[in-house]
Amino acid sequence: MPWFPDFVGAVELARHDTQIAGRTDPVAQYLRALQEGKSRLLEEVWPVQVVILDPRAGVVTGHSALRHFISRNQTWLAEHHAQTETLATTRVGQRAVVELRVRVEHEGQDVSWPVAVVADSPDDTSVVFRTYCSQWPVDGRRHLRPPILTARPHHPHDVVSRYQAALAAGDVDAIVRTFEPDGYYQEPTGPEPLHRGTDRLREFFDQCFAAGGGLTLEQCEVTDDGTRCVLEYNCLRWGPFDLPPQAGLAAFERGADGLLAAVRAYDDIEPPKSDPS
Repeated sequence: MPWFPDFVGAVELARHDTQIAGRTDPVAQYLRALQEGKSRLLEEVWPVQVVILDPRAGVVTGHSALRHFISRNQTWLAEHHAQTETLATTRVGQRAVVELRVRVEHEGQDVSWPVAVVADSPDDTSVVFRTYCSQWPVDGRRHLRPPILTARPHHPHDVVSRYQAALAAGDVDAIVRTFEPDGYYQEPTGPEPLHRGTDRLREFFDQCFAAGGGLTLEQCEVTDDGTRCVLEYNCLRWGPFDLPPQAGLAAFERGADGLLAAVRAYDDIEPPKSDPS
């Protein structure tokens, strides 16, 4: 009996390897699909459903919309010579949160763009990708982003909880005490987005709470691996100002002494400027 190469078996093996790699590191698979312009890299790993919640494109679902989204983003990334660096990964169960630095060329300048991507896979056939960032670095505008998740209150009983309480109260002293002496807060955007050390943190939060009162965040999802606690939220109020509910994400990185080594925010929320009356 003549022997023929098992092409079908080889294809199935390659597909299986792709599925394993994608489920092991779903955000890497997502970024690869964007960079290569190949939606099949996602469809082969999660054949039933791929949903993307993107601050620029909105909700992307279905094969046709997915292919259009992937193709358009590949073109945009190539035109802006984008390079991606992973800052931190937080994984619990079937959810992974990856914080990125995306370097792009914008109007002749090299821009560092903080982006966070959440991959939530309820089973082996479906996945939801949620991306959080400010669009200011790449188009010079802030964009109101409606909530993409519903409230699910969580109560971490450590420094993250103390930070949240101080933020809601607008208490500068209390919030600064939650950081290590060399801890930092990273804004989603701004001319000087990193505020490191007690003095810089105090100055930053003084400005945040200048109108009186703190920020009211509606907690939605928490991904906590013990080192980092990632909170997906809706911002409802800033000082005396009610805001249209807006989606965002913050990552809290704990230091060895139990205080915060870093807080990194990913949203497009603009501080209110008008008189609340």
